[in-house]
Amino acid sequence: MENPPKLPLKFQILLRLHSFASSIGRRPNITVNRCLTNLFDPKFSPSSKPNNGVSTHDIVFDPSRNLWFRLFVPSSVSDDVSLPVVVYFHGGGFVFFSANSMPYDDLGRRLARDLRVVVVSVNYRLSPEHRYPLPYEDGFDGLKFLDEMGFDSVVFPAKADLGRCFLAGDSAGGNLAHHVAVRAAGYDFKKVNIKGLIAIQPFFGGEERTNSEVQFSKSPMLSLEQADWYWKAFLPDGSNRNHPAAHVFGAGAGDLPGEKFPTTLLIVGGRDQLRDWGMKYYEWLKESDKEVDLVEYPNAIHGFYAVPQLKDCSLLIKDVNDFMQKCLVL
Repeated sequence: MENPPKLPLKFQILLRLHSFASSIGRRPNITVNRCLTNLFDPKFSPSSKPNNGVSTHDIVFDPSRNLWFRLFVPSSVSDDVSLPVVVYFHGGGFVFFSANSMPYDDLGRRLARDLRVVVVSVNYRLSPEHRYPLPYEDGFDGLKFLDEMGFDSVVFPAKADLGRCFLAGDSAGGNLAHHVAVRAAGYDFKKVNIKGLIAIQPFFGGEERTNSEVQFSKSPMLSLEQADWYWKAFLPDGSNRNHPAAHVFGAGAGDLPGEKFPTTLLIVGGRDQLRDWGMKYYEWLKESDKEVDLVEYPNAIHGFYAVPQLKDCSLLIKDVNDFMQKCLVL
């Protein structure tokens, strides 16, 4: 195996600051010092004026729960061109980040611009204040809002084609996207037609320790200690990591829905502690007769997509684009 990729100096500094805030902001009693951690989580405001070829807008879809999403619209595409919609769920262990956090504002812009899609980045509520199943409900309610009210919005672009919709997410967001896809398979949408699921290094787990968890337990973007803490913060009190939310292919998780579960693109990193759980997810989908494409970047660490300078970040855009094009012609 090659040496791990060298991270840019600026990113290393930001990562160390966030890791510092995360380590002291996560309390032993499974609560979070939000005042502290928010200091190390810079937020970007929406911009109707295009920035790097993309304009952004924030749309509230449930004021009572302060639920909203950030809309990323590529400005280089004329209004008479129909664009697919990617409903995206950010990572952060269900505990950190938001749709307007610096890394996810940047990622949303890159996806919208390079894939020529409209990105709907759903800002779900965070744990431990809002544990399972609330983030799943928030994500699914965002999808229902698009189906019922999306085109009534003044801001929502007419060129967004909800008939060509993809669910996507990274890490905890990949877990969330899977569970939203399961719920969506049993729901009768009027406008939304889910063409595919894009799971980027999805955050799954179990009580069993896998080889990749042990081998990459000190990964700079997600350590094993962090992952265990995140599960304690997200899962119901008294649950362990074999809970169906984490161990989606475990004995108590139940079967996948029938034909409506979407074709899936699974992306794993060879240096990610979640690699083996991702491979188990892949095998489970195959055994369940679901169509799934597997892409592995052998030298990729967890969260590589947050570093545009890395080669695998460009490969990700190409592989996601190829997958989407394949799904759109089926």
